[in-house]
Amino acid sequence: MRSLTSLGETVGALLKERGETVAVSESSTGGLVSAALLAVPGASAYFMGAGVIYTHPARKALLGVRLVDHPGVRSSSEPYAALAAEAIRAKLDTTWGLAETGAAGPTGNRYGDAAGHTCVAVAGPVQRRFTLETGSSDREANMWRFVEATLAELEAALRAAG
Repeated sequence: MRSLTSLGETVGALLKERGETVAVSESSTGGLVSAALLAVPGASAYFMGAGVIYTHPARKALLGVRLVDHPGVRSSSEPYAALAAEAIRAKLDTTWGLAETGAAGPTGNRYGDAAGHTCVAVAGPVQRRFTLETGSSDREANMWRFVEATLAELEAALRAAG
């Protein structure tokens, strides 16, 4: 069985050591990114909050983002992930914003992305974003891969920021 604590402990330690904070917007990981960060003892020092942004109403209510204000941007894309990361960072006034948006499976999404597709973005002193394609339709396996990749991207941004 996977350990949520082991997934979040490196990032948690870096954030605590630096006195920095994070807010999370996640979609196809269903709250697992937040759970991994919260599994670390002392998480209240760095974790300010999160939202599982799974629907358009959730995006509007929790992020305050309307895609009509961002022509050409669609969910499950790097530009949208960057927008969500910045929005959650601003909403909760944190050092870092972290966002994940994708299609865990077993089928793809309505935008034409295959199962196993996710986009991740980090907003803060360092900006990062990337797309992961697992090539798998296994929903739960993809969710865990997405969590690992999302936290690895935050760790890379933290290390790049020094």
